[in-house]
Amino acid sequence: MKRIALAIAASCAAPAWAAGSTSFNPDLSLILDGRYASLSEDPATYALPGFQLSGEAGPGERGLALGHSELVMSANVDDLFYGKLTAALHSEGTATNVELEEAYVETLGLGQGFTVRAGRAYSGIGYLNAHHPHAWDFTDAPLVYRGLFGDQLRDDGVQLRWVAPTDLYVQLGAEVGRGEFFPAGGAANDGRGTYAAFVKLGGDLNDSHSWQLGLSHWHADVNGRSAGAHDHGGTATEIPTFTGNSTVNGIDFVWKWAPLGNPAQTNFKFQAEYFQRREEGDVELVGAPTQEITDYSGKQSGWYAQAVYQFMPHWRVGVRYDQLQADNSGSDAVLLEEAGLDDAGYKPSRSSVMIDWSHSEYSRVRLQFNQDKSRADVTDNQVYLQYVMSLGAHGAHQF
Repeated sequence: MKRIALAIAASCAAPAWAAGSTSFNPDLSLILDGRYASLSEDPATYALPGFQLSGEAGPGERGLALGHSELVMSANVDDLFYGKLTAALHSEGTATNVELEEAYVETLGLGQGFTVRAGRAYSGIGYLNAHHPHAWDFTDAPLVYRGLFGDQLRDDGVQLRWVAPTDLYVQLGAEVGRGEFFPAGGAANDGRGTYAAFVKLGGDLNDSHSWQLGLSHWHADVNGRSAGAHDHGGTATEIPTFTGNSTVNGIDFVWKWAPLGNPAQTNFKFQAEYFQRREEGDVELVGAPTQEITDYSGKQSGWYAQAVYQFMPHWRVGVRYDQLQADNSGSDAVLLEEAGLDDAGYKPSRSSVMIDWSHSEYSRVRLQFNQDKSRADVTDNQVYLQYVMSLGAHGAHQF
């Protein structure tokens, strides 16, 4: 297999810094993320018509603020196991919240291409989902990730991956999760509420071109998923909840170009993803003076495509386009509207451009502009100025 395909397999099969480590002392790193945001529309009224949003999904706060900072500790446990913990630090007003983002152990050297991961981790479905926010090419998540997954899909559970011994890179994966985090909820089936499967294919076209294609499936039995604090038409004490089943299918594609496989001077990356979700169950307005409940059948989909070009050392430019669509129905249209599930015949969309400068692989400053048409008849012009700094040991990113 050529060197680019080998890099794909190595980065996805096991952490390169873990497999090659000769010390069991933990590596520590800190990701610092800060930003300034200028938003022409009030972020408190943010909504995606036809989509029930989680509490954290949205354009963020106006003005100066801390972003998504992370404290990471990782090391080999011994010659058979590797462990990693990631704590995310969020600022809300004067308060600082610490959230356990990832905490898992992973096998080393099982053989036959198998790897098992257990604990809390990002799901392997899709392409962008397994990448931490500091590795994203844009300040914010694509709209389809925001609408379906609350920016990213993670869970407590077990993941099994297998890499085939073939020239074509082939990885198969399966997951069982607790189902506590959005877009699941309630940890149904005695804490076995979600299931996922994915396949990734990839390789080299020549010394300069590499590609990866992925297919994903995710299913959840949802027990009381609640919407976040967004403009859903109800009151602060009336929280829309969904109980039923939710299924997501997706396809993703990535193509990379670097002259003779060396990205130091110039390189180019194109990536695109499409997801479709179907849901069946009941929507209830919890906290209403009288019981308000309706049957609900939902079909939601979305996609994005983006291209990022490093035109000279340290400098990159990028463009991205997002679009969503929903076709939801139920016997009580008013309740669906209050729950944010009425698409109102509107397809949310967004166009983005960015330019960033990286003095090294550990520092990046980015300027980004979004023309966000998520809300019907409203255009939110968004400008972000962001820095991302990495302190300490940090492993190689995935393909």
